[in-house]
Amino acid sequence: MSILNEFRLWMLVAAIMLPMLTATAQPTTSDTTAVQKNELSIDLQFLTRGESRYGGLHTDNVFLAEDENEDGKAAQSNFVMARTRLAINYKRDWLEARFTPQHSGVWGQSGKGVLNLYETWVKLNARNGLFVQVGRVGLSYDDERIIGSDDWAMASQSHDVLRLGYEGHGHKVHVILAYNQNADVVNDGGSYYVGGAQPYKTMQDIWYHYDFPHLPLGASLLFMNIGMQGDEIVGYKSMFQHLLGGYASFAPKRWKTELSYYHQFGKNESGMKIDAWMASAKASFTPAPNYGFTVGYDYLSGDKNFAVPPKGSIGMVRHEVLKGFSTVYGAHHKFYGAMDFFYVSTYLNGFTPGLQNAFIGAFYKPIKGLRIDASYHSLATATKLTDLDMFLGHEFELQASYNISPDIRLMAGASLMSGSKTMERLKRDTSKNTLRWGWISLSVSPRIFSNKW
Repeated sequence: MSILNEFRLWMLVAAIMLPMLTATAQPTTSDTTAVQKNELSIDLQFLTRGESRYGGLHTDNVFLAEDENEDGKAAQSNFVMARTRLAINYKRDWLEARFTPQHSGVWGQSGKGVLNLYETWVKLNARNGLFVQVGRVGLSYDDERIIGSDDWAMASQSHDVLRLGYEGHGHKVHVILAYNQNADVVNDGGSYYVGGAQPYKTMQDIWYHYDFPHLPLGASLLFMNIGMQGDEIVGYKSMFQHLLGGYASFAPKRWKTELSYYHQFGKNESGMKIDAWMASAKASFTPAPNYGFTVGYDYLSGDKNFAVPPKGSIGMVRHEVLKGFSTVYGAHHKFYGAMDFFYVSTYLNGFTPGLQNAFIGAFYKPIKGLRIDASYHSLATATKLTDLDMFLGHEFELQASYNISPDIRLMAGASLMSGSKTMERLKRDTSKNTLRWGWISLSVSPRIFSNKW
């Protein structure tokens, strides 16, 4: 679908939806006085997190020389990150608006961090369940595996979109339309390259969710069409990749089961065909309010013929179809291990051997406000490697959180990765197969103003 045809489609959908909204949203003259109630609130969020790391990865998957000591072992690395947000919320009967500037960065960072807009949107709500929302929005769907705000990252994720939807009688339907362009090529058409505020050129999503009556069962279907700026191989034409799948949650009494499956197809920026998939299953059991258990398994397909030479960059040979699944815009830190070795730090040239993640966990609340979580991950590649075993290693995690007050929360965690030779070669790790990571975080989120009139 061309950019012009996409734009025409969006305008057609908006032209159909907007009259329906305005006809049912605005109050009549007779009841204007009764319904025009205004609400204004201002929320502040201050989040700071200190981390201590032994081992880890540089952004290009190679350790910096200063990260190693004379013995070739990865040295200790310490840093502190911070984020400040000010959310201004307004609501009046059928109108909502939010404005959220944020500052994020590392203590001592050159340029003094990044100041940007996390969210800024307006939303029109109709009495019949229809709505229209436009602006920069933090999107979150289902378990956030595919589309999520990724709140662990200091900057988090938000999208410049037009969102149309309906919610009512157990049904939810959202249509998301996005179109991005680099400011310096506005006069040259619809070019959009890496470096913009969003990681794609265009995006169209359809999400449908249904909560079954009289059953603790909910199910969702998701379709995504993502347009990327093509490279010189395809003549800089837009290339489109697609995702289709679903998520289901069944929670009877003390049990909760979650299942998901997604398939990716289409073409990447170089015109290479995509055929990838992922599946996950998770079961949780909470015999009492103060403790519970979790077990699950994730499988994300990987590229075949994945060669890993002992020195130099990762080798790739004879790739005709991309088989490696991409988790696109999900909250990656929630899955695949807290140390973020997978789907946060990437492999070179976009290829991946995939991942198998078998995990178990438990939580315990010894006193009011305190929660302790422990988990274990057994990690392996999804495809066979040319000269290495598929097993990647073990990851052990411990985390604690304490609510000092309703708007002040203290958290801390520690993780240990006991990696295999495959992990060492695949991730260019020189820390003798053992990686340690610890962190402590303080979150203060008060509502500093609220008024109705």
